[in-house]
Amino acid sequence: MPAYSEQDIIAGCRKKSRAIQEHLYKTYYSMFLKVCARYAKNMQDAEQLLNDGFLKIFTQIDKYGNTGSFEGWMKRVVVNTCLDYLRSTYLKEEMTMHVNAIQPEDTDLSVTNEGLEHIEFRELVSMIQVLPSMTRTVFNMFVFEGFNHKEISEQLDISEGTSHWHVHQARNVLQKKITKVEQQLQQKVTYETRRI
Repeated sequence: MPAYSEQDIIAGCRKKSRAIQEHLYKTYYSMFLKVCARYAKNMQDAEQLLNDGFLKIFTQIDKYGNTGSFEGWMKRVVVNTCLDYLRSTYLKEEMTMHVNAIQPEDTDLSVTNEGLEHIEFRELVSMIQVLPSMTRTVFNMFVFEGFNHKEISEQLDISEGTSHWHVHQARNVLQKKITKVEQQLQQKVTYETRRI
């Protein structure tokens, strides 16, 4: 496959070159599928979100003003596609959750970005995908996309306190799941050591 510069790719997409669009799609498929998988309920939905995101990238390429990172702009388009999906009328009802008590984030139970890096991507995605939709969305926006609670509250039309609560809940659930995986791994290592 020929190597294209970023400017060649942008110009080619603006001219609707199928070869350039295919090159861009194949180059960023894996990276952006991982982003979509964190927001979706399953990989089929993630692939649909990815395709919708690329369609927006191709049709809205003129909105990229050649300032800042092109990759960053594309990622923002993909994340916004995921957020639009989650804000849809169908999922809005599913995401609604009544929060009786807003709890501060507990640092002892928090899952840090570094802790998440020690888990295989598939394991992490499967853990995140079982979180309730709103909790999953807020957690992704906060941990992976770098939104602060004020930005999340504005994007999702929830209070900042509710945003804090969802991050806290996600971290508690993920911490328990990660601890369980670590215990299973330790038991396997111990068993294999005994066999030797």
